Amino acid sequence: MSKHARHAAILEIVREHRVPSQETLRELLARRGFDVTQATLSRDIRELRLIKVPDAEGRTHYTLPPESWQQKPPLERVLPALFLGAEGVGNLLLIKTLAGGAQPVAEALDWEEWPEVLGTVAGDDTILVILRKAHHLRTVQRRIEEIARTHTGHEP
Repeated sequence: MSKHARHAAILEIVREHRVPSQETLRELLARRGFDVTQATLSRDIRELRLIKVPDAEGRTHYTLPPESWQQKPPLERVLPALFLGAEGVGNLLLIKTLAGGAQPVAEALDWEEWPEVLGTVAGDDTILVILRKAHHLRTVQRRIEEIARTHTGHEP
């Protein structure tokens, strides 16, 4: 079955049931004929932007994010339109954007959950990306520049 069908099934399950864990979700998907690995399911949850929220008793379950979150464009759409440049030192990368562009780019970058990135801090037109290790700097900088270049067809 296709990824699109699996995503539709996940959304339907989350709407119909209180799903407390990935394992429960995996079992509910298996009942519908979708046999997925934990890694695939984690990726699906991230791509669908599901979040865990507490109920009245304090137990958590997956739910759909507020509608406005679903409308946020991915990094591949916002970065090419707003990116001006990037440079860094040590484990710090500074990304320059058009005015007002830092917040949407930082949010999209945070959603990517790149293992090299510890976190981001965004102003109006500048994002500070804090990397886990200094040796990640060039890798992350090149990845960001490649996304900006690939999806616009021009050099950043």
